[in-house]
Amino acid sequence: MHRRVTSPWTLRSPWLYVVGLALLACLGWVPFAGRTLSPDEGGMLIVAGQWAPGSSLYGDYWVDRPPVLVALFALADALGGAVALRVLGVLAVVASVALAGLIGRLAVPSSRGAPLLTAGAAAALVATPLFGGGAVNGELLGLPFLLGGTAALLRSRTATGWRSGFGWALLAGVAGACGAMVKQNLVDVFVLLAALVVLQWRPRRDESAMVTRTLAGAATGALAAVALAVWLAALRGTDPGALWDAVVSFRGEAAAKIVSSATETTTRRLLGMIGALVASGAPLLVAALALTARRPLRTVDGPGDLRWAALVVLGWDLLAAYLGGSYWLHYLTGLVPGIVLVAAAAAQRRPPRTRLLSTAYAVTALSSVVAILVVAVHPVERPEEPVIDYLSDKVRPGDTGMVAFGAANILQESGLRSPYPDLWSLPVRVRDPDLERLSELLAGPRRPTWLVLAGRTIGTWGVDAGTAQEQVETHYELVGSPGRFTVYHRKDHTP
Repeated sequence: MHRRVTSPWTLRSPWLYVVGLALLACLGWVPFAGRTLSPDEGGMLIVAGQWAPGSSLYGDYWVDRPPVLVALFALADALGGAVALRVLGVLAVVASVALAGLIGRLAVPSSRGAPLLTAGAAAALVATPLFGGGAVNGELLGLPFLLGGTAALLRSRTATGWRSGFGWALLAGVAGACGAMVKQNLVDVFVLLAALVVLQWRPRRDESAMVTRTLAGAATGALAAVALAVWLAALRGTDPGALWDAVVSFRGEAAAKIVSSATETTTRRLLGMIGALVASGAPLLVAALALTARRPLRTVDGPGDLRWAALVVLGWDLLAAYLGGSYWLHYLTGLVPGIVLVAAAAAQRRPPRTRLLSTAYAVTALSSVVAILVVAVHPVERPEEPVIDYLSDKVRPGDTGMVAFGAANILQESGLRSPYPDLWSLPVRVRDPDLERLSELLAGPRRPTWLVLAGRTIGTWGVDAGTAQEQVETHYELVGSPGRFTVYHRKDHTP
C-alpha cells in the first residue's frame, strides 16, 4: 500500500498560490519600470516635494486631492522620487492581491479555493495596462486601504465578542477613511457597510448588537482618521476650510464645467475606457461570477451572504468611474473592490467552480498577458518626452517654467518649478477661467523663464485666453517646437 504524499503546492497551502499571483501581477509593471513619469505622477511629486506652509493649499501649489494621497507622494519623494514611487506602486499591487485573498478566506473560512478566486481576480486586473497599470495613481494607492477595510469589516461581523467586533470595525473605519482621503470617490468600505446593514439586518437582539458595534466602531475609526489627517495637514500649512473647498466643493464645480464644455475628446476617452473594460475580460468575469452566485449558499461560519452587497459595491464603482468625467483608464482600477466581493460571493456557493467560470478567469488572465506583452514590445509613447529632452539641455539653475495646461511631468523631469499654483488643466478652467491670475503673473517680474504650450497659443476649451495670450506675445519668444509642444522663452533672459 502506497502512502499518499501531499505536495506543498496543493490547495492545502492556498497562500503559496496567492503569493505567486501577487508576484505575477508585479510582472505587469516591468515594461514601465524605466518609463518617463506620467503627468499625474510628475505633478504630485512636485506638490508633495515642497509641501510646507506656503501661498496655496499644499505649499505653493493647489490640487483637488485629499492629504493622504499627497502624503504618500511625499514619502516617495523623500525616498528618492520616481524610483521610490514605482516601488510604492508595486507594493500596492502586492498588498492588494494579498488582501483580496484574505477577503476570500474571511468570506468562506472552510474553503481552500476561495482565496484563489478573489486573489486571482485582483491579480489579473491590477496587472493589466487596460486598467491603467504601470502608473501610480490615486486608485492604485487607495486600493489596499479599500480591500483592507473590507477584510476588517467582514472580520468584525464574525467576531464573537463585543470588544473584538468593535476593534475590527474601528480598523475598517480607519482604512475606509484613508481610502477616501487618497481619492474622494473611494468610499467602498462605507458603501459595503451600508449595504450589509440594510440587506442583512434582522430585528433580533444579537443582530442589533452586532450592527450597533459595527456602526459605532466604523464611525469612530473614520472620524479619528479624518481628524488626525486634517490636523497633520494643518501642521504643514494646509488650511482645513480650504481643504474642504478643494476636495468637496470643487468637485461639483468641476463636474459642471466638464458637462458644460464636453468635447469630442471627452466622448472619445469614454468610449476608449469602455473598450478597455470589455477587452480586459472583466465583464465576462463578473457575469460568470454572478451566475455562480445564483447557486445555493454553502453552510459556512462566515459573514453571511455577500451576493447583493457585492453588487451594490460594484454598482457604486461603475457609477464613480462614469462620474469621474475625464475617463482615464486608471478609473477602472476602482472596480477591483466590487469585483473581488462578487468573487467572494461566488466562492460562498457550492460548487464554486464551473466551466464558464474557469473560462472567464482564463480569458481575463490571457487579456492581461497579451496587453502586457503588447506594451513591452510596442511601448506607449509619452508625448512629453521630446520637450523634456529639449528643456533638459537648456535649463539653467534658477530657471522656472510653466506648462499650459497640465503635463507637469515636463517640469518634474526638467528640474523646473512653476510660479503658477495650478499644475493641472481642470483647476485652471474652474478657478481661473479668464486667466486673470495667469495674466498678472506673466506681466510681472515672477513670470516663468520657460513657457510650454500644447500648441501655438495658450487657449484651450473652458478658458478665455485673450489677455494672457497678449502677455505671451509681449514677453516671450518662440524658441522651439519639440513634438506636439511649443516652447517659449522670456525675452528679458538670454537663452
